[in-house]
Amino acid sequence: MTDAPTVLFLCVHNAGRSQMAAGWMQQLAGERIQVLSGGSAPAEQINPAAVEAMREVGIDITEQYPKPWTDETLEAADIVVTMGCGDACPVIPGKRYLDWELTDPAGKPIEEVRPIRDDIGRRVRQLMTELGVDPDQ
Repeated sequence: MTDAPTVLFLCVHNAGRSQMAAGWMQQLAGERIQVLSGGSAPAEQINPAAVEAMREVGIDITEQYPKPWTDETLEAADIVVTMGCGDACPVIPGKRYLDWELTDPAGKPIEEVRPIRDDIGRRVRQLMTELGVDPDQ
């Protein structure tokens, strides 16, 4: 058991936005926050432009893979961050929900993925601050 909060990042394909958010949070929080991600319709692989964009900031998400969310991941989450999955995103009473409106990086060149990556990084840092976890440690 841990006192660390659990954050679940959800998007449609679990191949871009949610993977970048999870990568940022894992890098910045370490074991101080438990990080999960999932999708409503998981893709076959992570978006290569998302992998490259994260590599540029020193975060390796190549070992990750798109996966569906499960009842177990939803139950484990203290905070659920949705990103464009709309009505497909599950809602469980008693959970804190945040909806981050972000452009889907699917099919976009790296030049268009970088600003999305940076926006996600800012949002992750803000969430960490709200959770009382210093992103600079």
